[in-house]
Amino acid sequence: MAGLCADRTAIVTGAGGGLGRGYALALAAAGANVVVNDINAQTAAATVAEIEASGGRALANTGDITSLAGAGGIFQAALDAFGDVHAIVNNAGVCRDRMFASLTEEEWDQVIAVHLKGHYALSNQAARYWRTQSKEGKPVCARIINTSSGAGLLGSVGQSNYSAAKAGILGLTLVQAAELGRYGVTANALAPQARTGMTEEVFADMMKVPEDGSFDQYDPGNVAPLVVWLVSEQSSAVSGRCFEIFGGKLSVADGWRTGPERDKGARWEAEELDDVVRALIDESMPPQPVYGA
Repeated sequence: MAGLCADRTAIVTGAGGGLGRGYALALAAAGANVVVNDINAQTAAATVAEIEASGGRALANTGDITSLAGAGGIFQAALDAFGDVHAIVNNAGVCRDRMFASLTEEEWDQVIAVHLKGHYALSNQAARYWRTQSKEGKPVCARIINTSSGAGLLGSVGQSNYSAAKAGILGLTLVQAAELGRYGVTANALAPQARTGMTEEVFADMMKVPEDGSFDQYDPGNVAPLVVWLVSEQSSAVSGRCFEIFGGKLSVADGWRTGPERDKGARWEAEELDDVVRALIDESMPPQPVYGA
């Protein structure tokens, strides 16, 4: 199948439904071989069946992304099926929403494990593989595509665990981009807004499909073209970025950076910082408000 991602192999986590399913279908339509990873074997198989019915190549996989060993099994399955891996699309996620003072240790650990450790484990397996290829003199044109969120960029009331994980993913993306570029690997992040299994109940009314046939801005398929482009070889010059995408809106996030500064040339005394800090804040760009604040 010819296309922007012809002969490239991508592993997409959480690809049984929502955004991940949209990515998998679009990548296959663009010519990629797709490993459809999802904890739900039935939905993973359904995504694969849809890809194959359209003439694409795909493999269903239910491996565990929250352990390095499990991620290794996923990666090896992709190699066994398609001979090489060119992209990791870290999409799988889970929510355990609760106000911070009521948040349990289990709810914290579950969200951090699926989002943050899940992003580490599969990407780490891939990075080791691509580094070896590069050191052996083989050409590498590989991609890590991570999933952050507006919650990671701004914070979200009732989602301290999710916001922390998504913010951590942004930091991880920056370091991956800086360290892996020498091996032919780019790393970028997405902060998408779309209808998914995590949002369709909480935001059911807001995200419902328009009855009048107008543009469905919450359709997960709106995000998929960006993922296809990022997986393709055309995106080789882009790394260390976070793309916000919602409906037809696309932007590159402008993250934390050093702001206004005062240099005393000596140690500050606590008593003199009140006026200094207030002045610096007055000169700084105010942060966007936390979601739900």
